[in-house]
Amino acid sequence: MIATLRKRDFLLAWLGGLISLIGDWILLIALPLHIYDLTGSTLATSGMFIAEIIPSLLLASIAGVFVDRWDRKRTMLITNLVLAASVLPILAVRSSEWVWVAYIATFVKSSAGMFFRPAENALLPRLVDEQHLLAANALNALNNNLARLIGPAVGGSIMGLFGITAVVAANSVAFLVAAMLVAGIVASGRPERTEDDGVDAAGRAWRRVHREWVDGLAVVRRSRAVSTLLGLDAIAALGEGVFGVMFVVWVAEILGGDSRELGWLMSAQAVGGLTGGVLLGSAASRFAPPKLFGVGSLAFGILDLALFNYPLVISGIWPGILLISMVGVPSVGIGAGFMTMVQQSVQDAYRGRVFGLMGTTSSLLRLAGTLIAGVLGGIAGPLLLLNIQGGSYMLMGLLALIVLPRLLAAQGHGHEQPTSSPASVAERP
Repeated sequence: MIATLRKRDFLLAWLGGLISLIGDWILLIALPLHIYDLTGSTLATSGMFIAEIIPSLLLASIAGVFVDRWDRKRTMLITNLVLAASVLPILAVRSSEWVWVAYIATFVKSSAGMFFRPAENALLPRLVDEQHLLAANALNALNNNLARLIGPAVGGSIMGLFGITAVVAANSVAFLVAAMLVAGIVASGRPERTEDDGVDAAGRAWRRVHREWVDGLAVVRRSRAVSTLLGLDAIAALGEGVFGVMFVVWVAEILGGDSRELGWLMSAQAVGGLTGGVLLGSAASRFAPPKLFGVGSLAFGILDLALFNYPLVISGIWPGILLISMVGVPSVGIGAGFMTMVQQSVQDAYRGRVFGLMGTTSSLLRLAGTLIAGVLGGIAGPLLLLNIQGGSYMLMGLLALIVLPRLLAAQGHGHEQPTSSPASVAERP
């Protein structure tokens, strides 16, 4: 892990990503509270979350097309600058009549974020050599948990002491600092170009965007390894959509807790994620990505089942805190193993599009899981649905261990070399 952090370009990107994520969490905690304080309406508060998720459904896949056309380092830099500016209109939200401004600002901020994550994931293999790639992805997963611990505490404290103005200022400054760090990266962010890139008339630009988007779909369709990874990610996304709704109900109905217990449990999972990130970052070279992903998924599912069912035999919240902190450890392995396999299986010229497509698919299935939980939760109850979710992770792990090593070996543990370009495949009747 230390050897990976000694890579100057990666360290700058890692710190920039951490600070940017902390900025996200600062606002995510404070803005819903601000809207609820102004309106007293849960419906108005939920509007902010709707404004945040819509861009992932509309733009994530298309954003990947542009990530594969633009300099990825510059994309990350400009995105952070846009993020810094996008939150400033929230300063005008001082009464319930102005809440719509917060919705627009949230929509713009989320839309800009759709370009950052695919660009960051696509650029990462340029910042470290292949032997450090898994460790780098593990450190990025560590970032997510660090931000989840730091951001809510900082955002809540600033909101309580100084109000929404200070929260917006802190959020904007965080994105500006992240932009400065990204600007210091030396490695080239220019994507590799396919054979037919570059000869483009201005009037045909949007036709090319559509064709390149179709090219990204063709990469997934043509590669059994990538399409299998996309399918496994879909299983996880659907389950997480169910979990997001039913875990709250589980805390209330099965555990007999309230918002305080829910907060303790969510923080405990972040602590486990930090532990997993440190452990994996230190020993990443010892694990093959498919095995890490498969074993991590099995462990995640088993621990989930133990967590959901322990109140049937043991009372109290502390066994739950212990179990959910343990769940955080394999979650890092799942994310790092998955990301590494995708990066190794997709040519540089198409990574942005593939990550964008995965973002859109994941958002759609999380939404589907949320709707399923909303419809069936009152009928089936939280325990049954959460047990199905835990079982789905075990199924995902078994499939990964059985199928992925063979598929990755068949494509030579690297970038698939197509016999024809994706454009020609996509254009066949």
